[in-house]
Amino acid sequence: MIAAVHGEGIPLFLVHGFGVDHRILLPLERSVGSERWQRIYIDLPWAERVTDTGERTPRQLADTVLDEVVRTVGDGPFAILGNSFGALLARHVSHALPEQCLGVATLAGVLQPDHARRTLPAREVVVHDPEVLDRAGQWRGAFEEMTVLQTPTMLRDFEEYVLPGLRGCDQHVLDRLSASYTDAYSPETEAASAFPAPALHLFGRQDQVVGYEDGLAFQHHYPHGTFVVLDGAGHNLHLEQPEVVGALVRDWLHRAENF
Repeated sequence: MIAAVHGEGIPLFLVHGFGVDHRILLPLERSVGSERWQRIYIDLPWAERVTDTGERTPRQLADTVLDEVVRTVGDGPFAILGNSFGALLARHVSHALPEQCLGVATLAGVLQPDHARRTLPAREVVVHDPEVLDRAGQWRGAFEEMTVLQTPTMLRDFEEYVLPGLRGCDQHVLDRLSASYTDAYSPETEAASAFPAPALHLFGRQDQVVGYEDGLAFQHHYPHGTFVVLDGAGHNLHLEQPEVVGALVRDWLHRAENF
């Protein structure tokens, strides 16, 4: 399940979203590579070259990730970041180990697993470039669906960091987990108390996949949480707004390190 380890220091687990693999989060290395954290990238069971461990529900998969974290850190400290569906898993781990977890962060996180109940903005493309879309070739649909800044830079990052995961994913595993996706629980609603450590929750204002309003409703649960809605950003907000996302992630890590 551990796909890559970069650097040394306090373990920082990074968990990707549905249908992609850990490579979608590698651009964060540009921002946090100099920080005193060991970045541990997780690949979930549908990722290329990962053994299918047979989980049938998001809750079971969250417990598998929790077990991996415990095997890696024992009773030591750590922080965790989750992107999209990975945000659910990261929040599960952080709430299961609140005395060890120095902080939790989510990027375009799934905080409302039931698609039918999500509050979503209208589809809006901030930068539209037909020439860039043409260059996307056979993967134009996937690029266009998720991207609100249709720029050459975004296409380059999509091809380098997103497309490999899309190509290599095991659709059978995705289908199995999708059958119970909307039954995924909310760690916040089951928690006995608010999450005490530093938190960061970033949303794209143009994210028509998970939105942002459902996530803002959890502000009371994170008394040391930063909640930010970024304009000019969709579901791949860390690719579309790398500088501001990088600065906010670094700020979160500094707060977590001193927690």
